[in-house]
Amino acid sequence: MPTSCRTNSRPRERMTGGGARGRFSELVHPNMLTRIDEWASCVARWLPRPRRSGWPVRTWNTSACAHAPTCSASAATRVHLVPSLGAHKLDRLEPEHLERFYGKMQASGSSAGTAHHAHRTIRVALGEAVRRGHVATNAAEIAKAPRLEEEDIEPYTIEEVQSLLVEAAKLRNSARRVIALALGLRQGEALGLHWEDVDLTAGYVRIRKNRLRPKYAHGCGPNPCGRKAGYCPKREQTRREHKSTKSRAGRRTIGLPDPLIKILRQHQEAQERERIAAGADWEGKGYVFASPVGGPLSPNTDFHTWKRLLRDAGVRNGRLHDARHTAATVLLILGVPDVVIDSIMGWEPGGAARMRARYMHVTGTMLRKVAQQVGDALWVLPGTETAAEKTN
Repeated sequence: MPTSCRTNSRPRERMTGGGARGRFSELVHPNMLTRIDEWASCVARWLPRPRRSGWPVRTWNTSACAHAPTCSASAATRVHLVPSLGAHKLDRLEPEHLERFYGKMQASGSSAGTAHHAHRTIRVALGEAVRRGHVATNAAEIAKAPRLEEEDIEPYTIEEVQSLLVEAAKLRNSARRVIALALGLRQGEALGLHWEDVDLTAGYVRIRKNRLRPKYAHGCGPNPCGRKAGYCPKREQTRREHKSTKSRAGRRTIGLPDPLIKILRQHQEAQERERIAAGADWEGKGYVFASPVGGPLSPNTDFHTWKRLLRDAGVRNGRLHDARHTAATVLLILGVPDVVIDSIMGWEPGGAARMRARYMHVTGTMLRKVAQQVGDALWVLPGTETAAEKTN
């Protein structure tokens, strides 16, 4: 453990000089000039459990990834932050260092989104350093964040959704795709769903758990297999399978349409047949969408299944998360009240308006309908047929 982490070290008071960083008095450890990579390890030791809202700063310690709120934050730390900035002293890190780092990331081929995620990760972690008195200011708060271009998302049309559902019916775990397109569940929410959270008689589902991406360690002992840990024949799981959903709004109850209840009943019967066929190999963990032996599905496998479904259905390529955009847009088309949409989608009240603007898209059909209504209001004389009446 780095010497600066030793809480039994005798602290000494230091009065720093002038300047923006100097106008404060604090208790510091003898080795105050902790490096960023050392601070990563310290933070993880001080925060053994994430708080209710989660602490992305924990992901500075890659060895503690099992408790990390998101493995993407862990990857940002392990792949980008520590190799590039790890040798910097905490209290000597300047905003310009970070801005050059973001520029080098993008020049090396990283997207603006990846650079922005690295910025968010280091900002929160340095915020913890400020709170604990190790630095006076958060350099990431001052640094200019990488600019993100808002991506245009086009939700799938009703016809495309119907094509996907027809093709999905041929697959194992076909209800997984129906859940995504009809209810807009996030990938982790759908894969973390347990039968105890589903009431097919009452017609609702409770969203309470999130499936985590698996992380493995070598289990080959003194005779290394020479492969990556994830491909080790004796690999060992080092991260728990699921956690609670990321926010209070995310823990929600959603009503099930009657056709979806029927599909889930059929899915339950198919899974029971798999349980009988697996016999003693059945893991019996209660997952709604499980492997042929009852274990959790891998998010990576789930992603590739989605891509294959798009190809087989002849539907344009898109992200797995686009299914969530599609579900939100369908609710908009149906005229569902905003407060109900927020509850179904799991959006926090404070940011719900921003999330609706991001996820709910005005379709061409909606625009044509409004244009027709404007035309009828402005140009149709009283007593004559409107365009809508002529269509009918």
